[in-house]
Amino acid sequence: MAAEGGAGAAAPAQRDPGRPAFLELFFDLVYVFALIALARTLADKLTWTGVGETLVLLLAFTLVWAVTAWAADTLDLARPAVQVQFIGVAAASLLLAAAAPDAYGERGLLFAVTYLVIHLGSSSYYLLLRRDASEPRRSGRVLFWYLIAAVGWVGGGLAAGPTRLVLWAATVGVEYVAASLGWPAPRLGRAQPQEWRLVGERVAERYRQFVIVALGAALFVTGTTFSMNEYTLDRARALLVVFLIVVLAWRIYIYRAGELLTDAIARSTNPSLLTQSAAVTHLIMVAGIGGMAVTSHLVVVRPFGDTPASWAAVILGGPALFLVGRGVLDYTVFGRISRSRLAGLVLLAGVAPASSLLPPVLIALLAMTVLALVAAANLVSTRLHARTPRPPPLGGASPGRHGGPDQP
Repeated sequence: MAAEGGAGAAAPAQRDPGRPAFLELFFDLVYVFALIALARTLADKLTWTGVGETLVLLLAFTLVWAVTAWAADTLDLARPAVQVQFIGVAAASLLLAAAAPDAYGERGLLFAVTYLVIHLGSSSYYLLLRRDASEPRRSGRVLFWYLIAAVGWVGGGLAAGPTRLVLWAATVGVEYVAASLGWPAPRLGRAQPQEWRLVGERVAERYRQFVIVALGAALFVTGTTFSMNEYTLDRARALLVVFLIVVLAWRIYIYRAGELLTDAIARSTNPSLLTQSAAVTHLIMVAGIGGMAVTSHLVVVRPFGDTPASWAAVILGGPALFLVGRGVLDYTVFGRISRSRLAGLVLLAGVAPASSLLPPVLIALLAMTVLALVAAANLVSTRLHARTPRPPPLGGASPGRHGGPDQP
């Protein structure tokens, strides 16, 4: 695999291509800050409009992260020129995260331009840096679509009020559709799986790290919220509850589908499509963990008192969204959905009607109890029945070696 794609794609002998480089882990630190910024912004504006605005920004950040992670599979990250590009994307992403809290205010144009600079700059840089034959087609397609997306992002940045949200939501939707279709472009066609040369072990590890980034952001919000408010016994109890929610989310994620994703990609009849499916499931789970971060902020600040409907929706909706993503990951890895995920969703829905009568910390405690039951059921089930990856049959491709899409 190291010999494919020319010098730009060759990996140094000492590097394990199945494991992310330290540079990528450094890059992820920026996204801890980005998720923290989004969680705090949503906590301060917990309305349906606020949810929509935050979701659009989360989708934008996730696409930057995903495209950068996928591109790393075709680059030698030990090369100084590549490291400069990665650090440049990290710096621009930091500015993007700093602008996010006011992206729908005075910093809208700054956010839009910075986002476009990341994508257009990366594609242009790869065109100049890489010498293999596939690079002009791969980066050319991405460049083509972001020149189109620039109209929506800049137009939204110049607009005000709900128009900005509508334009940005439509634009990011177009981006995701284009990415799912392989960024089809005139004369360039659409991207083929082998152009990205994704390695199953590396992709699975990067997705796991994305979840860890989200969990880290949730813990940071939990700790800083507690430290910035007056200490009380009620807040200490709330801190314990929301901390355990995050711990249980980690446990449910990693055991066992999260651990076996690499093998599932290797066994799949269409590794590329399964990799895309896994990307979507991880995005859903990260959104759910983001809801848990918002829960941490709300519940620690005010553990008792009335619970607004919007608070209850986040406290219960975060774990529910996480379980939805985790259930789809079960299907991706095992070809079936665990009944414990469905039972957890039913229990969370059962708590919802009584949420207006309960204080925030008690609703969070019930959500934590549901997650604990799901984790326990998962543990018992795995002890009784061995879990072997059985990804669902996916048409359109022959099995790839070690998760690499259609590798020769």
